[in-house]
Amino acid sequence: MNTVLVGLQWGDEGKGKIVDLLAPKYRHVVRFQGGNNAGHTLVIDGRKIALHLTPSGILSENAICIIGNGVVLDPAVLVEELADLEAWGVDDSRVKISDIAHVILPLHRQLDSSREKKRGDDPIGTTKRGIGPTYEDKIGRRGMRVCDFIDDEKRKTKFINLIESKGLELQDEETRYTLEDLETWAKPLADRIRPMTVDSAEILHKALDKDEGILFEGAQGTFLDIDHGSYPYVTSSNTVAGAACTGAGVGPTAIDSVVGVAKAYLTRVGAGPFPTELHGDTGEEIRTKGGEFGATTGRPRRCGWLDIPLLKKACKLNGVTHLCLTKLDVLTGFDPLPLCVAYENDQPVYEYMPGWKEDIVGIQSWEKLPENCKSYIERIEALAKQPVVLIGTGADRKHQVLRATIFNKTN
Repeated sequence: MNTVLVGLQWGDEGKGKIVDLLAPKYRHVVRFQGGNNAGHTLVIDGRKIALHLTPSGILSENAICIIGNGVVLDPAVLVEELADLEAWGVDDSRVKISDIAHVILPLHRQLDSSREKKRGDDPIGTTKRGIGPTYEDKIGRRGMRVCDFIDDEKRKTKFINLIESKGLELQDEETRYTLEDLETWAKPLADRIRPMTVDSAEILHKALDKDEGILFEGAQGTFLDIDHGSYPYVTSSNTVAGAACTGAGVGPTAIDSVVGVAKAYLTRVGAGPFPTELHGDTGEEIRTKGGEFGATTGRPRRCGWLDIPLLKKACKLNGVTHLCLTKLDVLTGFDPLPLCVAYENDQPVYEYMPGWKEDIVGIQSWEKLPENCKSYIERIEALAKQPVVLIGTGADRKHQVLRATIFNKTN
């Protein structure tokens, strides 16, 4: 089975935890879009690690983890991440990088930061990691791909052209990168990632021929998609399930299922519309209980109630076949629990569900969940017209209730 896993909200849904859970069932795990603006946090027996580029299946001993062609790669971030993984005892020979993925350079990060600063009181809310400017260069056919980056002569030529093309926009910046500066930064990084660089599409095609399982890992969330998100407050790539094909180099007939991940409530980082957002003490309580601070930026996340119309749209955009509901434990103690079920004159209409006070952290069976907790889930299923196959009951890998064979089948 080949599965795409995506977020159904504005990111931070807990995708990394689900990928980590599913990874042992698949031979290959592939990141297919985005860059290190994503942050997938894994908690294993109380030990925590945040991954920004490496697929979240890396802790599964047999998984080959591929950074696909649709990803924009900051090699410095990846090298730091590999060092963290080494401290965990992880063999990085299982990490592969597409030779045609595009590379984030210091110039891109500088441009990203400079543009956000110039927007003043109306920022997009980017992570300032250089993601957007790198995708711009990709689409503008002037970007640097990994195959260029690891070739000393091609890299220098690209650097010269990029310094010249970006010189005017960056002329007022205190730091002005020279060829020597960029080469000093790039050379050791290129040497480090060269052995990992592969024709990743070819690896995946061979895996398909052998019927080896592939798990395609999305980053960010559906409503940060450059086309389908709350434009212009979006990321610079397509985050929906369909992007797995272009971002990894496989055809749509290769996809068997789509796992969609949503929180039991809603969060958003940065600017942009958020109709069910909470601005008072309740929102702050959810933020504190849920640890709602960005794994990439550390920024506090905006919090609000679950939006069913938004969830239904996301399921349709992605063709979801399996729905996971994470962080249900965070809602313990809130009574009643509002659910946004519709909109009237652009204002959310709420239905109120009875809450529960029982501690559900670590519960692993449906039968042990409080009745009001079950009712909340069942109401979501009825409204979204989508069965919930996994329920998150805590941060650790073991903290979930499984309700579908997709999590038990070995490929």
